[in-house]
Amino acid sequence: MFTRRLTDVKKESQGTDSRCNRIVAVDDVADNLFLLQAVLHDINDCELTCFEDSREALLHVENDPPDLLLLDVMMPELDGYEFTQRIRKNKSLPYIPILLLTAHNELSPIAGLDYGADEFIRKPIAVDELNARVRALLRLKNSIDEQVMMAQQREDFVARLTHDLRTPLVAANRVLEMAVKDGFGKAPEALREMLKNVISNNSNLLAMANTLLEVYRHDAGQKEMAFARLNLHRLAKEVVAELAPLATERSLSLSLEVGATLSVSNFWIMGDGLEMRRVVTNLVGNGLKFTDEGEVKVRLFLPKDDQVAIAISDTGVGIPKAEQEEIFNRFRQGQHMRAGSGLGLHLSQRVIEAHGGCITIDSTVGQGSCFTMWLPRATL
Repeated sequence: MFTRRLTDVKKESQGTDSRCNRIVAVDDVADNLFLLQAVLHDINDCELTCFEDSREALLHVENDPPDLLLLDVMMPELDGYEFTQRIRKNKSLPYIPILLLTAHNELSPIAGLDYGADEFIRKPIAVDELNARVRALLRLKNSIDEQVMMAQQREDFVARLTHDLRTPLVAANRVLEMAVKDGFGKAPEALREMLKNVISNNSNLLAMANTLLEVYRHDAGQKEMAFARLNLHRLAKEVVAELAPLATERSLSLSLEVGATLSVSNFWIMGDGLEMRRVVTNLVGNGLKFTDEGEVKVRLFLPKDDQVAIAISDTGVGIPKAEQEEIFNRFRQGQHMRAGSGLGLHLSQRVIEAHGGCITIDSTVGQGSCFTMWLPRATL
């Protein structure tokens, strides 16, 4: 391995501290690497690190991602195709443009493009073409990095704003609740009803802010789960009991169903109690919200010996097929007038995936929906 800042000679007298675009070149022939260094010398503000060993290069890239990769196709150990494939499969890495270098008599570079390479160039290398492609890929990389940074700044702003919203909302509701209970003197009935509406609206806004903050924590990798042995049957039973008054208010049937041969001991998982309660409550609550008549049923079953499933079905309005494909996306609101912020289902999916499971939907318009969570069963 050797590294050289391509503009060292030009910049020494100027004393510039401009940021370098870091390029990694991998070729098992040392002469080809020295040729690349000579060809790329005219590209400003770049640092070229060269490797003859592709495995050593892969380790370097994974630990310190560069701004651009130049890969020879035919190499021992890892060829350019496999190198590209491993980079693209590593989801922890940022986007890295990849330029394949291939001889005319070598395999088609199309395979490399299918694996995720961005460009290819054939040997013997044309100097102007290589410089142009390198500059284009570096512009692409810098543009994507800027967009990612701006998106992250927006996410951080929303997270801080959401966090700061919660305190005044909670405080306002406490004062309003005291007023409703005549804590500041007897209030007229009309005023009391208006205050109750304000409290309800504030509570909805607070719930939305909490959900948004949880989504941000999951997406940013900042959410820590407190895993422990958790009985899904007991949790579901508690949620059903908690939401039973809402079902009664809407003249709906809310029930919990478990197979006759199964018992509480069959439904242990390793999970975060708070997060799983949030998911089950959200799904049952959605069922009640979108059902005008009929029932919402929570069903527990064992699809496999090592798997637990909980299905929440309703006889509500149902979800069109086109919407089902995007129902778990962030901010994907349904077309129904009662649809919320589009965050609840996205968050539910993130929580279930964090538990090593998945969530599916089966729905027919006018007949109802069924959301099923599939989770690993805890061993005794």
